[in-house]
Amino acid sequence: MLGRQGVRYADLVAKKKQLVITDPRAIRALAHPARQVVIDELFNGKVLTATECAELAGLTPSAMSYHLRALEKWGIIERADESADGRERPWKAPAASLVISSQSSSAGRLASQAMLRTTMEAVADQFVEMDADDPWDDVSSMSRSRLWLTHAEAEQFNQELLGLVDRFKKNRTVSSHPAGAREITSLVAVVPTGDPPEGS
Repeated sequence: MLGRQGVRYADLVAKKKQLVITDPRAIRALAHPARQVVIDELFNGKVLTATECAELAGLTPSAMSYHLRALEKWGIIERADESADGRERPWKAPAASLVISSQSSSAGRLASQAMLRTTMEAVADQFVEMDADDPWDDVSSMSRSRLWLTHAEAEQFNQELLGLVDRFKKNRTVSSHPAGAREITSLVAVVPTGDPPEGS
């Protein structure tokens, strides 16, 4: 696939439900905190103008436009249809979810780490901000496990986790969900640790 700048994105794969990113350069494009704020909203189903994105991220519209174009270059976001009133053309996500499946370079790993820190801080804040008498507190949880898996088992584990998230996502968005539904944040990370076994 070729972008507007003639850059080939062989490692950037768009699926109907997922946008899977493996190219370290595309991963680096995600690392800026302002971009992460906007990506989070767009992949939650919102369609936003550059001005609205700027307000969310605390930037000027011109600065935000630079970040939006950088994300567009890698196919991470795209232009929505023309606005009905002819005003500023909004932005949208090209898929229901975003998956980073590879950190195959030191730069890619650093970008992924920056994203992970921002995401974990946001989730931690949500735990702190939840009211003590919130009736949904019984469904909030956090779990960490250490598993000893073969490479094939780890691949299966990863795919089943992502499949479970997709199954419950049901194409619902902030503007399209049943009455009584509430936004739930989930954070899924699969990270091999320790040295790889000999011969692998």
